[in-house]
Amino acid sequence: MLILAFDTATDRATSALVADGEVLGERVSRASTLLEDVDALLRRAGAHATELDALAVGVGPGSFTGTRIGLAAARGLALALEVPAAGVSTLEALAGGAPGALAVIDAKRREIFVAGPRVLAPSDLVVEPGAILVGDGAIRYRELFEAAGAEVPADDDERHLPRARFHAALARDFVSAELLEPMYVRQPDAKAVTR
Repeated sequence: MLILAFDTATDRATSALVADGEVLGERVSRASTLLEDVDALLRRAGAHATELDALAVGVGPGSFTGTRIGLAAARGLALALEVPAAGVSTLEALAGGAPGALAVIDAKRREIFVAGPRVLAPSDLVVEPGAILVGDGAIRYRELFEAAGAEVPADDDERHLPRARFHAALARDFVSAELLEPMYVRQPDAKAVTR
């Protein structure tokens, strides 16, 4: 099965082309270059988009805009190529690349996303001494977490990225991409105005 996987929920977008569990190519960039990355992955593997069997896309939690970009791209590609898609939690994919570690995504506004999924202040996260924390939230609040006894790998450690290869490995329940929904953990900032 040839799966194109990608995640744009964090500041660094990841994409991968995976055939029967073998990673044919992988890229790390920004959400704005996702389709260029997809094209580069297919070209490098000598594959054509029509050969794809399915898509795996990160559904968050993470950046509202980034998550929507990924879902919109997945819906457009799935429709054009007539392939199913599976939504994968960005937190689960991040944890998949760092077995035994706690995935922590920067939720901005001095908050973090963690398994549950839930959003909380970094100071409210209870960590066991020696626990390993990964993700951009772990990097941003390194001092706080290390003071609590946790370990945070070096900033450039690849375990901090929700690598798309793990999205492909975790993908289940392939459905029409139109059915995929973003994983929002926090209430929207915008409020409906009634007149």
